[in-house]
Amino acid sequence: MHPILIAPSILSADFAHLADEAASVAAGGADLLHVDVMDGHFVPNLTIGAPVASWLKKNTQLPLDCHLMVENPDLLLADFAKAGTTWLSVHVEACKHLHRTVQNIRALGMKPGVALNPHTPFSAIEPILVDVDFVLVMSVNPGFGGQSFISHVLEKVRQIDAWRKLHKPALFIEIDGGIHNGTIAAARNAGVDWFVAGSAVFGQKDRAAAIASLRAAAND
Repeated sequence: MHPILIAPSILSADFAHLADEAASVAAGGADLLHVDVMDGHFVPNLTIGAPVASWLKKNTQLPLDCHLMVENPDLLLADFAKAGTTWLSVHVEACKHLHRTVQNIRALGMKPGVALNPHTPFSAIEPILVDVDFVLVMSVNPGFGGQSFISHVLEKVRQIDAWRKLHKPALFIEIDGGIHNGTIAAARNAGVDWFVAGSAVFGQKDRAAAIASLRAAAND
């Protein structure tokens, strides 16, 4: 199992003070900065695009982990590469030609990942796993922050973990949705390496303590 990485989601940050918010989690020990990109079509919400990601990159040393919850991700790949994105995930449900999309992400200098919604089975992503660097398992229905953890997705995590042990040990598993001190240990035990946390970090005044608490809880 890979080391634990904590990726605070700016969806839960104070958008009027994003520079300070990004700095607070970087100083608090975060490993990645998770950027949720929603188009109001693939998911019922509208958030931010590549210009904000670019601005964040100029104001933090944390690698950007950008999650495209959009209907036509191919149209945005070059913009997010120019913005300085390190890790970029696209949804299997949104890509007509997923292998081509993944190839394009890598060709643009980013590390590709595939994301899947709670209802989407492991079998939907198995053929692409050899071509990606990470899998993002949604543990809530995408579109809004602050939702409750859907525990049955952990069976999918276990399937991905079993596959990587046999075929690609370097594959990372990320989880997004409802992660806090009460859910992170179960996710870690199932095989998760990276944890997207919104209100569990940005909802706390002491960001360093919040991140340290998540790490400790993951090892319980």
